Amino acid sequence: MWFVCRNQQNGAGKRLLLACLLAKAHRPEVDIRKPYTEIGDPDTFSGRTYDEQVIGPFIHEHSLPCNQTTAFLTPALRNRNVILTSDLNLVGRPPQLYQTVLQLLDDVYRERVDAELLLAAAIQCLITFRDELFQQIQSLLTQLPSPDEALSLSAESIVILIQNHLALPKSSRLPVLVVAAAYQAVSMQIGAVLRPLNAHNAADKQTGALGDIELTLIAENDVIASYEMKDKRISKIDIDTALAKVMRFRNASGKNIGHYVFITTNAIDRDVADYAASLYTSTNGIEFVILDCIGFLRHFLHLFHRFRMQFLEAYQELLLIEPNSAVSDAMKEAFLSMRIAAEAGME
Repeated sequence: MWFVCRNQQNGAGKRLLLACLLAKAHRPEVDIRKPYTEIGDPDTFSGRTYDEQVIGPFIHEHSLPCNQTTAFLTPALRNRNVILTSDLNLVGRPPQLYQTVLQLLDDVYRERVDAELLLAAAIQCLITFRDELFQQIQSLLTQLPSPDEALSLSAESIVILIQNHLALPKSSRLPVLVVAAAYQAVSMQIGAVLRPLNAHNAADKQTGALGDIELTLIAENDVIASYEMKDKRISKIDIDTALAKVMRFRNASGKNIGHYVFITTNAIDRDVADYAASLYTSTNGIEFVILDCIGFLRHFLHLFHRFRMQFLEAYQELLLIEPNSAVSDAMKEAFLSMRIAAEAGME
């Protein structure tokens, strides 16, 4: 159970275990291994319902280190109608995590352990793990010098710090935070503000957003610029998809945005960039452009050199409030450690 609750590689196992244990504790007559009503047996239950309606709000309320979304929509668990026996291969990663969850469900089914007791132990384990992670972050924060004590990092030092952070695995959310922090740092100077960031796994169709980041004028609510982040090469298909989205927005609202910007951490193909630029005339003045994430940051920090530390503070703040499903505690700790080392080198 500890292996499941303290696993940071994949949080789906925690919610699967909690949902099934809760269902069994709530309705002792159900088979804990049958969280799919599609199975058709009278002792089945909807694991997704327990997960979304009870476990999810509980996790959010108590800031437990679990996925923010249901386990039953992950590749290993969605579209299934089979009994979760201990020998089932869920084809999830890491395999040992899912094997451990299935064994725990089997132990409850065979009455080797009580569902309520195991549920209580799992919650206690998550609370302990949450507190440990919080203390680790707080310990690192105390090692950072106060703003009035530290010699400000150079713009290039900040670029290198962010570049090294982006190079870590599972960093796809970070470019959003880079651009958001940049605009947050100079909002008053440029007379524009960011709309609140959407969840990292929220689709534009669900939120109605034009992109990952939307910029509006302070005195108005109209979107003047939209940013979409990609950790892959931008293709002409990506451009056409964005164009269609912008056209739907214009047709529905009667308004244009100023420009639509792709930010990528990958190489930029010249022909794709030229294709994006060619849309300016045909869209009656909407500029589509593709920018390299680090290139964007380097230019920003030199253009607004006096605000480079405000950017760094904004990036750190946005990073630390991101849910673990978007940015893991390991990624947060890595950034703080990198920043501590960078600022120590200035002494």
